[in-house]
Amino acid sequence: MFDFTLTEELNMLREMVRDFANNELKPIAAKIDEDEAIPMDTIRKIGELGLLGAPFPIEYGGSGFGEVGYCVVQEEIGRACLSTATMIGAHTSIGTNAIYLGGNEDVKQRYVPQLASGQKIGAFALTEPTAGSDAFNLRTRAEQDGDYWILNGEKLWITNGPFADIFSVFARTKRGITCFVVEKGTPGFTPGAPEKKMGIRGSKTSSLTFENCRIPKENIVGSDGRGFLIAMKTLDAGRLGLGAACIGACKELLEMSTRYSKERKQFDQPIANFQAVQFMLAEMAEKIYTSESIVYRTAKMYDDGGKISKYSALVKLHTSEALDKCADLAMQIYAGMGYSRELPIERFYRDSRINRIFEGTTEVQKVVIAKDLLKSNGVL
Repeated sequence: MFDFTLTEELNMLREMVRDFANNELKPIAAKIDEDEAIPMDTIRKIGELGLLGAPFPIEYGGSGFGEVGYCVVQEEIGRACLSTATMIGAHTSIGTNAIYLGGNEDVKQRYVPQLASGQKIGAFALTEPTAGSDAFNLRTRAEQDGDYWILNGEKLWITNGPFADIFSVFARTKRGITCFVVEKGTPGFTPGAPEKKMGIRGSKTSSLTFENCRIPKENIVGSDGRGFLIAMKTLDAGRLGLGAACIGACKELLEMSTRYSKERKQFDQPIANFQAVQFMLAEMAEKIYTSESIVYRTAKMYDDGGKISKYSALVKLHTSEALDKCADLAMQIYAGMGYSRELPIERFYRDSRINRIFEGTTEVQKVVIAKDLLKSNGVL
């Protein structure tokens, strides 16, 4: 039995994040999109509020809210600005979490507190030109040279890549795939220019190049050859935060669409009177209710130490497609006004599409789910 009731502490967290999102983030969301950048003052404020360390224990500089609390944060941020939710997700749920989940105590103490507090910004570097959905096919290599590892290779589509301070980088060694912590400014390490993207334009994304980049052996996360397992476990958690941001965006779209349907008149009456529009609103509500249920149920399971790979894949599959559908329905309700950049519907529409691609495509999630079902003879 799962209790979906949030504690008083988590409800207070929600109110605090909602106030920040409404008063400081939502008013600049269009400018973030237009400028293709989140102001550093805004990122610093998010760090000062403890949101960048929401899921991590207090002893590692975090806020101690666990995965459920982190999902609350991402839901409220997602209502205001999906670019900002993406930046937080790359920093917290995958960049920092890879170190927290896989690192020994020395590595965690050296890096997690400064990341959780927002003193430094993190990123997660797995994807390569030949390794997207086929994440095991890494070409970036690391060879040991005494007390150092020498990295050579290239990463693509790295969120926070142009400005992050600390990177969880995955490379192939003789023993398999290994995760390393690489700091900005390390000789031989060069972030590329920001990519020009269709959506989540305020979230900066770039390539990374490693040319004889020397990494101290103490910067291995976990042990040599265990990196692939760390990456997969990290992405399991990352998909929950992504799902929560999708919920927030869906809720915002539904509220805007409901208000607009009562204001907009055609044939001498509000369009809310038309059954076709009512059906659209009802479908959006169904997507939200089911998304909310599976995200928070799975986050609670994660906090309780359960295995969530199959369930996080279900979350990613459902919530990413739910947001796409809600954005499309909102666009249809707003019609021509929704297509205009004067209103946020157009931005949500563009921002929604990436969720079916990054952190594991829709098709990859279906493979994960189907393999588990075949193994369990269809038992969820």
